[in-house]
Amino acid sequence: MRTIVIMGVAGCGKSTIADAISKRISACFIEGDEFHPPENVRKMSTGIPLTDADRQGWLQGLALEITDRARASERVIVACSALKRSYRDTLRQASPDLGFVFLELTPEQAMDRVSQRSNHFMPASLVESQFRDLEPPRDEPLVLSISAIESIKTIADKAISWWSTINA
Repeated sequence: MRTIVIMGVAGCGKSTIADAISKRISACFIEGDEFHPPENVRKMSTGIPLTDADRQGWLQGLALEITDRARASERVIVACSALKRSYRDTLRQASPDLGFVFLELTPEQAMDRVSQRSNHFMPASLVESQFRDLEPPRDEPLVLSISAIESIKTIADKAISWWSTINA
């Protein structure tokens, strides 16, 4: 497995954790938010939740990037909400041995974190819709669940250890 997706709802720390892991293992960091088309960003910025149709093109673009990186034999860490199994399956089509690190937290914790962000397009008003869409990756292959309230170092350590064990 050369690619791991750091996943979860808004505010769980996907980007922070993905960046920390990628720096520690010299992997390419892909920020999933950068693949959203302007219309998706506009919708979210104005508090309109995305639909499955809105997310499909975004996920397909991200999957293509994962495929390209896999072909180049790069180690890749992706930050992507991947809220539903169908979304994860779209990404798995790009890399069948894709791993997922699910950062878990409560709606209250997510709301608190998102409310404190000042320069992100996702408003706190959309946290509820994120939990409504969330299908936790239980009983799916290659998934590690970690509490998002642990320290960045602890989460990164656990994810790297898990990845090393799988790739041993």
